[in-house]
Parts: sequence; C-alpha cells; structure tokens
Amino acid sequence: MSLNDPQPIETLYANHHPWLKAWLARRLGCSQEADDISHDSFLRLLLKPRRFASDSDARAFLCTVARGLSIDRWRRRNIERAWLETLAAQPESFAASAERQAILAEALCEIDTMLRSLPEKARTVFLLAQIHGYGYREIAARLDISERMVKKYMARVMLQCALLEAGLYSATES
Repeated sequence: MSLNDPQPIETLYANHHPWLKAWLARRLGCSQEADDISHDSFLRLLLKPRRFASDSDARAFLCTVARGLSIDRWRRRNIERAWLETLAAQPESFAASAERQAILAEALCEIDTMLRSLPEKARTVFLLAQIHGYGYREIAARLDISERMVKKYMARVMLQCALLEAGLYSATES
C-alpha cells in the first residue's frame, strides 16, 4: 500500500469510533445522537476514502466532519420546527398530509442549504425580494448598491434555484 492509498475504513472505525462517539456524547448530551453522527462521519470516509498521517490527524478530520454534521442537524431541526409552527397556525382547511409536510420540510432544508452557500449580499437581495416583497429599486437603496447589482444577485440566486429544482445542485457539494 502506498502512502497515498486510503487507510482501510475498518481500521479507522475500530481505532476511532468509540472515541468519536464518546466525544460527541459529551458535547451533545445524547448517546443516540452521538451514535448517529459518528456513523455518518465514517460514512463520509466511505464515500471519500483518505489516508491520515497520524491518529491525531484522523481524529481532527473526524471532529471537523462530526461538528459539521451536528450543525446541519441543528439547522434542519430549527427549520422543521419553524415549519411545524407555521402549519399549526394555519386553519384546518390548509392542513397537508404528513407526506406532503415531510416533502415541504425537506425542500425548505435544501433551499436553506443552497441560500447559505451564496454570498451574503445575494442571499439578502433574494430574501428582501421574495420574502419581504421589495422591488429592485427599493432593495438597491436599502443595500446601497445599484439596481444592476440587484439584478445580478437575483440572477445568481435564481440560477441556483433552477439547478436545485432540476436536481443538478446537491446540498452536500457546497
């Protein structure tokens, strides 16, 4: 095996899974959540194998992945909670099936991930236009940018939305 060949996942898992799970359990206060995230961290290694120079490098990588996965779960839960609160405030005639609610919650999470991958100004322009209903001139004045820049930012966000809709944008790629 050359230095560039990835280490066998079985070796990495045996050497580092108990430690990673314990580290996550201390941070999260929940052993089930720690178990899920630690397994997902090793799944990332299965998808993109790599070699580490030392045990500390492997653990640093696993901590970084686990931290990111924890943040992603936290964000997803916040979005889902906000969505359920919004649904609860709607009249009963608006009620969607559990399947439809799950599909919409997933779509909201994908949109959130896509928006977070954009520059702050592009995201702000999009939210001001789509959520607050401001026109381009008003957005330009609020952000002290030209209307032309507002149009450029909107075009960028709309392209990302189209890619997401077409299934050509993956939240895990950004």
